[in-house]
This record gives sequence, structure tokens and C-alpha cells, in this order.
Amino acid sequence: MTALDRLAATVQARRGADPDSSWTARLLAKGPEKCAEKFGEEAIEAVIEAVRGDRDRLVAEAADVLYHLLVMLAARDVTLDQVLAELERREGTSGLAEKAARG
Repeated sequence: MTALDRLAATVQARRGADPDSSWTARLLAKGPEKCAEKFGEEAIEAVIEAVRGDRDRLVAEAADVLYHLLVMLAARDVTLDQVLAELERREGTSGLAEKAARG
């Protein structure tokens, strides 16, 4: 089991937790829209660090992005396994061909 798998399991486990005792539960209690907004904020912060070239800050922001992606997915009842299955489905397909197939 990878760190990402463990994090996804933790996020899922916190779905029913008390928002006063868990940051994840607090985010989820605010609803999918707020979770998506927070994911977007973290993604922008990662982009900023990528442009600045600060590798350590980029690593930290990328970790935040992965966490908030998992929270956003959980808010919409999408699991990491479902996302990984989609990636496996695309495996071996040219990115250009895949993008063209989506229209």
C-alpha cells in the first residue's frame, strides 16, 4: 500500500467524523463546492511554485494538491481506485489520440 493509498483511506474514513475533530471532516462538511474551491486554490499555489522554481515549496504544494484532490473526490463519492482504473484504461494510448477521442 502506497502513501497515496493510505491517505485516500484516511480521507474516506474521516467522511463521517466530527468536523470539530478532523480537518478533513470539516472540509467535507462544507460541501463539494467548497472542497473543489480549496483544491483549486492549492493547485494555483503549486503552479506558482513551479514557475518560481522553488523545488522544496513545489513538493510541499504538490502534496497539498494530492490531499485536496482526494478530499474533492470523496465529496463527490469518487474513489482513488476509480481514478486509477481510468488511468489504467488510458495506459498505452497516445495522449494526442486520447484527447482527440474526447472531442
